[in-house]
Amino acid sequence: MKIYKIFLVEDDINFGTVLRSYLEMNKYSVTWVDDGQYASEHFREQNYDICILDVMLPNVDGFTIARNIRKINPHIPFIFLTAKSLKEDILEGFKIGADDYITKPFDSEVLLYKIKAILRRKSIDQDDTRMLEIGKYTYNTAQRVLNHGDKQQKLSPKEGALLQLFANNMNKVVNRELALREIWGESTYFTTRSMDVYITKLRKYLKDDPMLHIENVHGSGYVLRYLTES
Repeated sequence: MKIYKIFLVEDDINFGTVLRSYLEMNKYSVTWVDDGQYASEHFREQNYDICILDVMLPNVDGFTIARNIRKINPHIPFIFLTAKSLKEDILEGFKIGADDYITKPFDSEVLLYKIKAILRRKSIDQDDTRMLEIGKYTYNTAQRVLNHGDKQQKLSPKEGALLQLFANNMNKVVNRELALREIWGESTYFTTRSMDVYITKLRKYLKDDPMLHIENVHGSGYVLRYLTES
């Protein structure tokens, strides 16, 4: 049985101690750093499966750490923890590419569920190696690389999952609630706004094929439409 490695950055000593013990009790290997200044340095020392980052940290905040980690490993999933529930902060986290955002205080079992869901999606992505034909593009589902001629675009895990969902339902409406629950694990205002950001990115990636369009279907969701020439 694989032991997944978690990189935890949390400056509250009491909370960090309890959280690390809880995760280790549930068979995870946890490296805990309590000062944002040293987070990137420690992250380089091992290969991790997921990061859990507090936002409000001494010296270097969680958003900056996430950006630095993305430069080291562009594909690692991460969850933000925060005592702040400001909409701007939550949207900032999703724009950076967060897989989830949890506001303190929270139920530890909910965090555990979210970790398992993210790691399960990651495992499926790695095992499901397919080349999808999407108009003039080809998409490698394992490497999450979108190809068009000599151009390549690496997609984030959520971008890839969303594109794959649309491609598997070409010219069919994908229900918004279904997409949110399948990819984000829940349907809330913030996950909806996050999905809107990813839709905008996918439209940009697919702009070189004028026959491909991601359309809004009012009250329902989205459809990736491939227009054939008449």
